[in-house]
Amino acid sequence: MSDEQAAFTGPDLTRGVPLSELADGTMLAGHAHGQSVLLVRRGDEIFAIGAQCTHYGAPLAEGLLVGDTVRCPWHHACFSLRSGEALTAPALNPVARWDVVRRDGAIHVIHESRVTDGATPPLSRRKPATLAQSVVIIGGGAAGSAAAEMLRREGYEAPITMITADDAAPYDRPNLSKDYLAGTASEEWIPLRSPDFYRDHDIRLMLSRRVVDLDAASRRISLDDGSTLQFDALLLATGAEPVRLLELPRPGLPMHYLRTLADSRAIIAAAQRATRAVVLGASFIGLEVAAALRTRGIEVHVVAPDARPLERVLGPELGDYVRTLHEQRGVVFHLGQTAERIGIDGVTLSGGSFIGADLVIAGIGVRPSVALAERAGLAIDRGVLVSEQLETSVPGIYAAGDIARWPDPLTGDRIRVEHWVVAQRQGQTVARNMLGAGERFTAVPYFWSRHYDSAIQYVGHAERWDQTVTRGDIGAGDGMVALTLAGRTLAVATVGRERASLEAEAAMETTMESGDRSALDALLVGQS
Repeated sequence: MSDEQAAFTGPDLTRGVPLSELADGTMLAGHAHGQSVLLVRRGDEIFAIGAQCTHYGAPLAEGLLVGDTVRCPWHHACFSLRSGEALTAPALNPVARWDVVRRDGAIHVIHESRVTDGATPPLSRRKPATLAQSVVIIGGGAAGSAAAEMLRREGYEAPITMITADDAAPYDRPNLSKDYLAGTASEEWIPLRSPDFYRDHDIRLMLSRRVVDLDAASRRISLDDGSTLQFDALLLATGAEPVRLLELPRPGLPMHYLRTLADSRAIIAAAQRATRAVVLGASFIGLEVAAALRTRGIEVHVVAPDARPLERVLGPELGDYVRTLHEQRGVVFHLGQTAERIGIDGVTLSGGSFIGADLVIAGIGVRPSVALAERAGLAIDRGVLVSEQLETSVPGIYAAGDIARWPDPLTGDRIRVEHWVVAQRQGQTVARNMLGAGERFTAVPYFWSRHYDSAIQYVGHAERWDQTVTRGDIGAGDGMVALTLAGRTLAVATVGRERASLEAEAAMETTMESGDRSALDALLVGQS
């Protein structure tokens, strides 16, 4: 037996598992023919698929069954039990699917029914109701890249051009402030696809290029080199830009921001020479940067005007948990303060104290990049206004990701969300709608944030709330917080309870479909 085979868990499914041991609605992790396999029973049907999520390798057996799908416990990707398809982001590749037979009251996994080469295979190849002769995507981030891939998966064969100001092909942006910055993940992990993928799928990538004008009436864009492109359908996925502290007295230490791969590389290079860093802002990005720098052994001070880190997003209980988590690793907080001056040897705070430093990073939020859309005359209101189908005020022009403000069926409000998974799922919806699907975007917003060995998951969206309902022991890293307004649960944040996060997402989907909130209420009652 090889070392790899010795590491497998569960039974050898080629030898058979008694049907009586696999109850309806349950999953069993095992292995077959040298691969990890997940066996699932739904009524009289038995499914066998790959046991690891293709995003970051999470064990799907610890996930949640919803209908004929299974959802990943780590980052909420969703796979079809029938086909193995990655139905929703952040997973892009399918899992393998295996054939099963029943003999003498037992289930046997016999052979893999489809072998993939790592590229995303086509889905059903729905014949498009409307066929744009060309698609242009402005932006190479989560929404843009997901849209380009989904167009090809759906069988679209006409030209796709993706234009990005970035000098790199689409990459795993969430990792820039986490493992990659901490030095625990190599740069080989960062690209979403190999360069060959875009060539093989006939996706034209234009890197380090900016669109300077959008003429919605003539369906034409102008680029920074004076060239123009026509389009039939257009996706605006221009993302967001970091809020910059331009008013601070200079000269002083260089101010680093983190948005792009180049930004992360620059911080890594500076960190190799640094002994003490000041992080301005206790945002998710700021605190993930703090955790990454502590992992590198650098002394870290966090300066923020808030009384608690992340309280406005997660509530006081999780805010206190996050602060304690960082303080236990040696991070020093300077809350209720801002930077007054950045000198050549450190930062002077508004309270008058001075922090000596050789590295300064700002993580105080981002602003949506809507200037191009605004100049083009698209409807704007704290973002680009879009319909339920993510179409802007001009037919055939869509917006997705950080810039899109859409009608949220759960809250009844228009919302704009700056999260990677939301942007990917919106890009996928836009692609299908460009082909005539007429699909409403109803995905429940989801994001995760990782600090050292602790992950926080958040589903829903609560811009304001009047009560937090807690379950479990947040301080021990095992609990959940529901953010409620007038008795309605708008968002659920969890730590150490991945399944509860999945259940909250599924309950919110039920609420959107039927208006029935009993599943959400039952979830809170069932947690202790």
